[in-house]
Amino acid sequence: MTESNASMTGSIVVLNPNSSQSVTDALSEALEPLRFPTGPAIRCATLAQGPPAIESDEQVAAVAEPVCDFVREHEDDSGAFVIACFSDPGLRQAREACVRPVFGMAESGLLTALARGRRFGVISILESSLARHLSYIRELGIETRLAGDLPLGLGVLELQDHTVALDRMTTVGARLRDEHDADVVVMGCAGMAALRNPLEEKLGIPVIEPVQAAVSMAMGAVALG
Repeated sequence: MTESNASMTGSIVVLNPNSSQSVTDALSEALEPLRFPTGPAIRCATLAQGPPAIESDEQVAAVAEPVCDFVREHEDDSGAFVIACFSDPGLRQAREACVRPVFGMAESGLLTALARGRRFGVISILESSLARHLSYIRELGIETRLAGDLPLGLGVLELQDHTVALDRMTTVGARLRDEHDADVVVMGCAGMAALRNPLEEKLGIPVIEPVQAAVSMAMGAVALG
């Protein structure tokens, strides 16, 4: 695990459910602004049993139980958990598996977007992600605030080419803003985390990085007990 503070008590554990350490490292870097000496430690972990990338319904379902196992294993030395995949795999089960608060990045990011704008757009990785996202947005009861969900046509690991990824994300984000009337954009994959600041600068509207949003919520839960 990558960790911020020395204390383990009350720490927030951010679990990347895929097995790509590079994604975990990028998440940890994106969370640096939320690390400060008097705050809870923020530890980032990689699920070794996960696939290199989570891009299908089958992969989402396959990691749910390992996510729950991880939460159970680390419950005693953690204050809260964040599941860092935009499909929130195993979120409900993990909440039932332990007494610690568990936050999903998608749920947290989408709810944060509601507080930052009138209509939110989602930048997704692949066309095949859209139906899964829409089902979840409907389940959360917020579909009337959805401006649109558009894909990049890039897989999770392809996002590591930041030049290509940022160019595609800027194009898609501009379409959400200009053609779909989105006034806030949600990044629909944990692999996009490193690009929030430059994307927001290019689009000129709020851009929500959902893992940052989830950790912010987790920090409040830990602080308030």
